[in-house]
Amino acid sequence: MQTVEGIPVPTKSNPEEDLANAQLPPDKKPKKAKDKTGAPPSRFSLRMTAGWWRSLQCIGMSLHYLAPPRPPNPDFIKTIPSTLSEQKGQFNLQFYLPEGYTKDPTSDKWPVVVNFHGGGFTLGSASDDARFARFVLEKSHAVFVSVDYRLAPEFPFPTAVDDGADAILYVIKNAEELRLDRNRIATSGFSAGGNIALTAPIRLFEHRKTAEVPEYRIVATATWYPITDYTLTRAERRASALRPEATLPPALTNLFDASYLFPPELDLAHPFLSPSRASDEVLIESLPQNVLFYTCEWDMLLREGEQLAQRLQKPPISKNVYYTMIPGVAHGWDKGPNPMKPPHKSEKLYGECCRRLRSIFEDGEAHSILHIPLKLPALPTLLHPKAKDGSASE
Repeated sequence: MQTVEGIPVPTKSNPEEDLANAQLPPDKKPKKAKDKTGAPPSRFSLRMTAGWWRSLQCIGMSLHYLAPPRPPNPDFIKTIPSTLSEQKGQFNLQFYLPEGYTKDPTSDKWPVVVNFHGGGFTLGSASDDARFARFVLEKSHAVFVSVDYRLAPEFPFPTAVDDGADAILYVIKNAEELRLDRNRIATSGFSAGGNIALTAPIRLFEHRKTAEVPEYRIVATATWYPITDYTLTRAERRASALRPEATLPPALTNLFDASYLFPPELDLAHPFLSPSRASDEVLIESLPQNVLFYTCEWDMLLREGEQLAQRLQKPPISKNVYYTMIPGVAHGWDKGPNPMKPPHKSEKLYGECCRRLRSIFEDGEAHSILHIPLKLPALPTLLHPKAKDGSASE
């Protein structure tokens, strides 16, 4: 038994279940959603299944919150309307405030981290990353805004990305009222949220081409074990994993894909879905100059994450990339439901990430803090164990 983002799930994979939805020969890449999910499952049955998993995750995250020190609660919540999505509605933003913000009501120009939770675009809530919020408040000295974006299967792609861009847009347009600095914005996210931390800025960049948006600057993205390339099959991802038995089980990945990848003709290489498939020009123009990239050694998403980190660092994109492969952990390890203590390494890595974000907020450029160049090993050796401190940078 393992836990995935707070959910207890069996570790044993069922090969027949793995292949149940395969519609292509092994040597062919899926191009459309139907290539991964086959005939569209009943949306009603997907909702019922998602509801069951959401109940399990609620129990797991309740245990996760109990470990000392307890994570903070949001200081206030804003309900905002969707403006970019074709699926009109509303969703919540949870605001967590640093100590200085509340002590000095005349202070302004606070940096802000806009965060997106994980859960395969199907599970989870804005409070899932409250432990990370504590480090943003204490180490980054920034406001933390956690986005309760709308979930699949009720709201499939691209609603989550549209909501993510809408959340950033709300922060930009209401910066003065919220006492925020629209030129010191960062995005962060975990798993599916790590994908949104990358794709929401791309979505907002595209929106600016047809609409007026106040001047703003996203200075950094912190993306944790994101899914970045939907043109890869789950089978080839598992085959590339160091420990396939520790990867996300088919029961979850099939649910995630069938829920989010809809309609059947959806292009899996769309840049709002697969940032790894975005053009160099799009990545140069829409992503911030500073990217903090975290992957997990036992994760099926490790390979695509490392490849995207390499691509972002190299010319012509040439971002300032700080990369860490976390050894000896599975996907979503930091959301483990242990009520006695936080998951191993999570607090150290959260603190490291948030100190780097603060340096970026204060210096404006990453060269002073990301002075160690990114050096990733050749692909055949990517899965070798790294240093005990969790850092894969040299």
